[in-house]
Amino acid sequence: MIRRRTALQILAALAWPGLARAAAYTGSPMLDEGVAQGILPDTATRLPENPRVINVKAMGREPGRHGGTVRMLIGSQKDIRLMTINGYARLVGYDENLQLQPDVLERVENDGDRIFTFHLRKGHRWSNGALLTAEDFRYCWEDVILNEDLRKGGLPRELLAKGQPPRFEIIDQYTVRYRWDQPNPNFLPKLAAPQPLVIFMPSGYMRQFHKDYQDPFRLSALMKEYRVKKWADLHIKMSRSYRPENPDLPTLDPWRNTVAPPAEQFVFERNPYFHRVDENGLQLPYVDRVILSLSTPDIIAAKAGTGESDLQINSLDFADYTFLKDSEKLFPVKVSLWKRTQGSRVALLPNLNCGDEAWRDLFRDVRMRRALSLAIDRREINLAAFYGLAHESADTVLPESPLYREELAKAWSAHDPAEANRLLDELGLTGRNSDGIRLLPDGRKAEIVVETAGESTLETDVLELVTDHWREVGISLFVRTSQRDVFRSRAMGGDIMMSMWVGIDNGVPTADMNPSQIAPTADDQLQWPVWGMYYLSVGKKGKPPELAEARKLVQLLAEWEASATTEARAAIWAKMLDIYTDQVFSIGIVNGGLQPMVHATRLVNVPEKGLFGFEPTSYLGVYKPDTFFLKEEG
Repeated sequence: MIRRRTALQILAALAWPGLARAAAYTGSPMLDEGVAQGILPDTATRLPENPRVINVKAMGREPGRHGGTVRMLIGSQKDIRLMTINGYARLVGYDENLQLQPDVLERVENDGDRIFTFHLRKGHRWSNGALLTAEDFRYCWEDVILNEDLRKGGLPRELLAKGQPPRFEIIDQYTVRYRWDQPNPNFLPKLAAPQPLVIFMPSGYMRQFHKDYQDPFRLSALMKEYRVKKWADLHIKMSRSYRPENPDLPTLDPWRNTVAPPAEQFVFERNPYFHRVDENGLQLPYVDRVILSLSTPDIIAAKAGTGESDLQINSLDFADYTFLKDSEKLFPVKVSLWKRTQGSRVALLPNLNCGDEAWRDLFRDVRMRRALSLAIDRREINLAAFYGLAHESADTVLPESPLYREELAKAWSAHDPAEANRLLDELGLTGRNSDGIRLLPDGRKAEIVVETAGESTLETDVLELVTDHWREVGISLFVRTSQRDVFRSRAMGGDIMMSMWVGIDNGVPTADMNPSQIAPTADDQLQWPVWGMYYLSVGKKGKPPELAEARKLVQLLAEWEASATTEARAAIWAKMLDIYTDQVFSIGIVNGGLQPMVHATRLVNVPEKGLFGFEPTSYLGVYKPDTFFLKEEG
């Protein structure tokens, strides 16, 4: 665990003393031919001087063997990002207990969350064999982040403390330092994120796409080859690591993509220079290849159940569980249930920035949001859609979080139609038509249109029940199916009245994780996208929050970002959660939902239980898929 102590050196996670250099390490037979031909150095040379040792037995798993191919299914080409998320090679990363550990870094010195000194592993190499050094950090800082052509929006917020950037310093070839005058507690968590803050890149490879390093005629030819009009667009395109579309881009991930899109199948092969080994000296990952095959999302569950995928959790839903469990009797697959980490498996998000003035005024009145929440019979929904296995709750953190409080889960989440009716009457919605539907002050029927992405029948099933619940208090509900890609623009334009989405994404936060998800900070937060854009653009776009409680959340977030202790951050989190749940900015329904996980019976070390979500677990990332292995090749 990375601990905050003044000028403390933190040793690499799970360090395993006693592994001798050279012969103590074993590489995959897949690479033997390359070594024999002199194309690749031997295993010991490919590894850092001090690789990260993963004690597989201490994790409760079985030390493995090299070899084989794992098949996965994806619903779209952009889902190749799953390999970056699941591979989870980060400067620092979370373990299964959600504690930060050095990973790519050998150690970190953290002085009061103001001064961070990063020590690289000597001899650590990119997947093309080039050394990872301080130059890769310098290039990213000076030639990319500070380059106005490449960063027209200015520095990322995560690199600012009280609005000020850090002072970057190279100590030596393997040591760099970032120094702020004020605390920046957001820095390390953002480096550990599923889509991490990028502060280093393979400089030797990327210089060929940078105007300060490349001959203008050659650069122009490259721009023509890759069909871009500006050198900056070329550099951005070729450096994109989160969605690994450039097979030539060196990586530190356990597997590297070998196929450029568009394609029906993407082949990820082991990184010969990956920096982790197990306690027996076997270089990780165990599995040689991962093949991602494009499929229609609607049939991924069916294919996974019949054994066409060796490892599948994305694109599955709880509604698929019965079918998948039955498949165990017919096919060599194993099905288990993980716990989803969202604050609510499905949530209703009133758009406080919607274009309809009458509805905007109503949604901004907390009595309306509370009434809509109290009108919902969560017990009925839990039994009908989740077989009673979920937890009826407001949209808040889960019991697995140290920030959990039972009163937060219960906030305005009891089924109380009488109180809902009273609040609606108090709002002045006392008139009704002959069907019992309330009338707005302008005479229109109280009809709420809820938009969904249409990606799951679960949303439709839940909304059918909510329709009945709201009708009992005089509110009519209609469903409109949209698409995920158009949600943001429609919400920003005020065209969406209310959305059904998931609740807060990280329902298992610690006090040291940023609470921005419960404040208006991003334009994809569907309950306040215009306010979120204002924060995201540092006031250049959107509008500032017009509700005092929303402004308070932003203020508290600023206090968290300036805090210096875990205790202070926990207190700020508590205040923000109190406001968020009491104000019902998101109408949660149930959380703690279960997520099917399917894997081939011959794939070993896949945990029986786990937490599944984008943040903070990076889907499978914290469970280290590089330690999964096949009992025999096939």
